[in-house]
Amino acid sequence: MLSIAFISCKNDSKTEETTIETKTINVDDPNRTEKQNDGLTLLKGEFVYYADAAVLQTHREVYGVVIDDKMMELNNMAKAYKKEPTDYATVSIRGKVIPKPENEEGWPFRVEIKEILSVSASNPETNNVVKLESK
Repeated sequence: MLSIAFISCKNDSKTEETTIETKTINVDDPNRTEKQNDGLTLLKGEFVYYADAAVLQTHREVYGVVIDDKMMELNNMAKAYKKEPTDYATVSIRGKVIPKPENEEGWPFRVEIKEILSVSASNPETNNVVKLESK
């Protein structure tokens, strides 16, 4: 009798169904915040400005940065965290991502900085800088 009870309990498979509720984001939702409606993108990554070229490298993409007053402001903030002019600074910005004009060289997308959220020193282990020296 004990073995029958044991076997019947073992055959009682747990068939609980797990339902995952997905939330759809409606871009026209009136409850969206002002920042969600402004068309800007939050980007976090490594920023460098050197020799009239500004670059933002995120974990996924590399962007050319539009050189304007806001980029210069970011560069001035980043200088405090650089040892060499070619060093990167870790930044968090909000900006407008725009495609590069077809007749120009560079990365497929550019970012025009609209808001600077944070600037900090880059991890020296990931700061892949090539230094050219003449001997």
